[in-house]
Amino acid sequence: QVQLVESGGGLVQAGGSLRLSCAASGRTFSTYAMGWFRQAPGKEREFVARISRSGGITYSSDSVKGRFTISRDNAKNTVYLQMNSLKPEDTAVYYCAARYGLGSSIFTEYDYWGQGTQVTVSS
Repeated sequence: QVQLVESGGGLVQAGGSLRLSCAASGRTFSTYAMGWFRQAPGKEREFVARISRSGGITYSSDSVKGRFTISRDNAKNTVYLQMNSLKPEDTAVYYCAARYGLGSSIFTEYDYWGQGTQVTVSS
């Protein structure tokens, strides 16, 4: 069982930055690939970024590439999402998720989810 708790969301102006954190419970964090997803009102959950178990491989969606960076610290059981040059269309609830083994960009393939953190970008 893995419990995930996100933090770091908030209200920011367009062009600003936020860093989201996701703290995981348990001693097996390094056996899980981690992902960030987001969901805006009335829209489907969308892949944002993912990172391999060791942190050596990352993927980002085209919509955030070059602006968002995913990273992890296995010693701290934490995954991060650094978000720069934020746009109003980035407004959503952001979720972190854990998948045992290899990563995926498909949200239904993840095993555990956090409760989400709201990010609001004003224009």
